[in-house]
Amino acid sequence: MTLGLMDMIGLAASLVFALPLANYAVLRLAAGEVALGGGLLVVAVAMVVLPQYFLDPARILRGLISGLLPRRLRGGEDSAADAERESTER
Repeated sequence: MTLGLMDMIGLAASLVFALPLANYAVLRLAAGEVALGGGLLVVAVAMVVLPQYFLDPARILRGLISGLLPRRLRGGEDSAADAERESTER
């Protein structure tokens, strides 16, 4: 996964909030509060992982645009296969 400048800034912003939360979660785990510490640790990890892998704005925009475009203009293997099928049908 290659990160551009804006991706790096977004990751740094996520880490600014996630690292103190993870630190507090580890302290709660060390103090014996397993449910609170574990829950906060899951939240801290999700703050970093979700935006990087699941909420990628470029992927969301590509999916939205490809859903709105006709099949011939979508690009990729599917459109090539569709165009080939259409030419053999005619």
